[in-house]
Amino acid sequence: MPGPEFSPRPRRIRRGAALTLVFAGVLAAGAVTDALPHDRSSGDGETRPGAVRPSGPGVDRDDLVRVASEAVAEGGSAAQAAEEVVSRSGDRWGAVYDPREYEKFQQTLDGEYTGVGLWARPAAGGRVEVARVQPGGPAAKAGIRSGDRLRTIGGRSVEGRPVTEVVGLLRGEERTSVSLGLQRGSRTWTRELIRTTLPSESVTVERLDGGAVKIRVSSFTRGSGERVKDAVEDAPDGAGVLLDLRGNSGGLVTEAVTAASAFLDGGLVATYDVEGEQLALYAEAGGDTGRPVVALVDGGTMSAAEMVAGALKDRGRAVTVGSRTFGKGSVQMPSTLPDGSVAELTVGHYRTPEGHDVDGRGITPDLTPVGGEDPERRAETVLSGLGPGS
Repeated sequence: MPGPEFSPRPRRIRRGAALTLVFAGVLAAGAVTDALPHDRSSGDGETRPGAVRPSGPGVDRDDLVRVASEAVAEGGSAAQAAEEVVSRSGDRWGAVYDPREYEKFQQTLDGEYTGVGLWARPAAGGRVEVARVQPGGPAAKAGIRSGDRLRTIGGRSVEGRPVTEVVGLLRGEERTSVSLGLQRGSRTWTRELIRTTLPSESVTVERLDGGAVKIRVSSFTRGSGERVKDAVEDAPDGAGVLLDLRGNSGGLVTEAVTAASAFLDGGLVATYDVEGEQLALYAEAGGDTGRPVVALVDGGTMSAAEMVAGALKDRGRAVTVGSRTFGKGSVQMPSTLPDGSVAELTVGHYRTPEGHDVDGRGITPDLTPVGGEDPERRAETVLSGLGPGS
């Protein structure tokens, strides 16, 4: 996933974040690319394709394609022409990707990425910390640890920057180098790392003291929903589940719905609108509705991950613990341009089962740790106090 530059131009700043939600995974019939139709979900869990012309605020798809086609006919760049249109439109999450960028996007959805093998999280005072280091990756080989402060990337400060921007800067082309400025206690140092292609490890499972199971979902890539279901089914009878969605920047909504289905016996997951038409997403029947669940969220919990947290919270299926989520509740659909570039345009917004609009608001958890209390420790305490069927 190519990283945006630090620049006052909002188009580049938004690009990394726009890559994190592929609502087209539900809306598009088949592949994410070339996805002009979408599926309409019904209460019986079936999907029925329909035709929709995507358009974001101030952006009409037909007009965008016409402008891009005219640019190509005049020897110009379709992507650049489309970028200018989207930039002027007011579509906060709209973005344009050249074919190479979109190919990287597909790689990410397939559960791979090119980067250095670390995850970032926001910390107090606008700082950014290393949340997790991937075993065997460049960061791990360089001795970087969870909890280290990430001060700079490429010589530029990341303090106060959204985690989505930081992730975008860490990723890039394979075999390219990136310089990281780090701090551990009073020690500061700089390391030059070489990006490589790594498995995303989107779902990890571990046993906690007391027998509970922690399922961490870092993103909703292909297959992640089934891995969550498998982890729940494999958990000991009656054992609680800590569903860790911190730092989860979203992904394919089909996978998010499948993950939510692990804890629900059918029913509503979310509603969404496309050009004023109200549609709905439903869980599959047969999920585990007996074991206690705590969902752990933070400011890096975005889009599809917020949809899961909102569904479990509104349906009374999980106690949510942590801090307010990011607030990315808008729906994008991709449109392929004449030169193979892809424009992602906002077409609507989704809402939780109780009708709460997530976009720009986020989800307020049931419990927020105070006084410096560790969120995960608080979540484990809450989970231990929930009996079977709570």
